Amino acid sequence: MEQNLIIYNTLTRHKELFKPQHAPNVGMYVCGPTVYGDPHLGHARPAITFDILFRYLQHIGYKVRYVRNITDVGHLEHDADEGDDKIEKKARLEQLEPMEIAQHYTNRYHAAMEALNVLPPSIEPHATGHIIEQEELVKEILNNGYAYESNGSIYFDVVKYNNDHRYGILSGRNLTDLINNSRELQGVSEKKHQVDFALWKKAQPEHIMRWPSPWSVGFPGWHCECTAMGRKYLGSHFDIHGGGMDLIFPHHECEIAQAVASQGDQMVHYWMHNNMITINGQKMGKSLGNFITLEQFFTGNHASLTQAYSPMTIRFFILSAHYRGTVDFSNEALEAAQKGYERLMNAFDDLERVPVSDHCDAETQQFVKNFRQRCYDAMNDDLQTPLVISYLFEACHLINTLLDHKTTIDSDSLHELSEAMKLFAFNLLGLKNEKGDNNEAREEAYGKVVDMVLDLRAKAKADKDWATSDKIRDALSEAGFEVKDTKDGVTWKLNR
Repeated sequence: MEQNLIIYNTLTRHKELFKPQHAPNVGMYVCGPTVYGDPHLGHARPAITFDILFRYLQHIGYKVRYVRNITDVGHLEHDADEGDDKIEKKARLEQLEPMEIAQHYTNRYHAAMEALNVLPPSIEPHATGHIIEQEELVKEILNNGYAYESNGSIYFDVVKYNNDHRYGILSGRNLTDLINNSRELQGVSEKKHQVDFALWKKAQPEHIMRWPSPWSVGFPGWHCECTAMGRKYLGSHFDIHGGGMDLIFPHHECEIAQAVASQGDQMVHYWMHNNMITINGQKMGKSLGNFITLEQFFTGNHASLTQAYSPMTIRFFILSAHYRGTVDFSNEALEAAQKGYERLMNAFDDLERVPVSDHCDAETQQFVKNFRQRCYDAMNDDLQTPLVISYLFEACHLINTLLDHKTTIDSDSLHELSEAMKLFAFNLLGLKNEKGDNNEAREEAYGKVVDMVLDLRAKAKADKDWATSDKIRDALSEAGFEVKDTKDGVTWKLNR
C-alpha cells in the first residue's frame, strides 16, 4: 500500500504532503557536527531524527541521497564572525595539527553513531575538501551585488539583500529589530552593518588553516560550506534540508540568503528541524558547558548520572518524544526509557513462546489486522515515533495476554504480528536487541545459575532424595541444558 508522508516545513510553518522534485529520487542534506570535541547527547538527537527519516523514505520506495557534512573549518568560536576558529583553538590547546583534532573527533563521532545504530549518510563531505566550491559561491554573490570586500574579507550585505528579497523568511526575524539590537556594536568591526555575515575571512598571522583566494589568504565563513556542498551533491534545487532548531538562525537563514543571492531562488523545498535536548530547561551544548558526552552516558562516568545507559536506551529515550518537541534530560526519564526498551525487547523473546491456536480470537485478529497500518499512519504524520512506540507497547500487552491463555491467535496472525513489530522496532525505529551483543556475560550468568542449581541437585543426591535430583535434571533439560553425570563429576552444556 502506498504511504503518503506528511512533514512539517519550518519555512511555511505548516505540515505538507511530501512530494519530491524528481521522484523516486530524494535529495536530503543535514548539518553534521563541528568536530572539535566528543559527541554529546545534543548531537545524538539530529542524527537519530534524520536517521529515522532516511530509513522511512527508503522503506516507502524512495532512492535517497543523504548528505551530512563535517565542519572542520570556518566555524568561529561565537557562531559569529569574530573570535577563534573552534578547531584551531582546540589544536593550539592540545598542541596538535588542526586536522589531527578534526580527524580524532570525526572518528569519535562515527563510533558513537555506530553504537546508536545510526546509518551512515550517502556522502559525508568535509568543509576543507570544498574550498574551491565555497570560493565560487562567494564570487557569484559578489558578482550579483550582494556582497562587498573589506580589508581582504568578504561580507554578505544583508541590508541590500533585504531590499530586494527578505532576510528572516525562515526564522521570522525582522531586520530592523536585528539592526537595532546590534547598534551598540556598530563601528567596531569592518562590516557595513553588524547584521552582515562573513563569506570569506582574511587570515590573521597566527591563523593556521588558510587558503589562497582572489581577495586574500584566508578561510570561508561557516555558512558557506552547506550551501556550496549541498548544491554540489544535490543540485541547485533539492528536497530536504535538516538540522537542529538552534541552526534556524543564523545558519540556515544565511544559507537561504546565499542561495537566493547566488542563483536567484531558494535551493531547498522542505526545511526540517529537530528540537533541543535540555538540562533543567537550558539547551545542552558545548558552548554552555553543560553537556554530557555519549561515552559518559555509555559508561556512567559523569557526576550527573546515577548509572550507565546503553546506546539503545539513549536511542529509545530520544524516540520517545516527537522530534519537534523538547526533551529534558533527567536520570528518571532515562531509567523509564531503559525499562520501556527492555520491556519491548522482552516481548520479542516472548513471541517465541506464544501458543498457537487453530482459532484466532476476533478482537486479537482485528488488532493484528490494523496494527501495521496504524504504525504507518503514525510515521506518515510527521514521524510520530512516540505513537509507534505506544502501539508496540499495545502489542507487548497482547503478547502477555496470549501467554496467560486469556486470548488466542492463529499461526498466520502471529506471523504478521511478529513481522510488523520487527519492521517498525528494528528496521524503521532502528532499535536492536542489545542482549544479543553480550553473549559472554550472558553465558557467565547462565553458568553461575546452573552451577547453583546443580549444587542443589548434588545435595539431593547426597541425601538420597532421588526424586528431587531427577526433577532438577529434567527441568534443566526442558530449559535446553544437557546434564551428564560422569566419573569425574557433573558436566553440562546449553543446547542451542
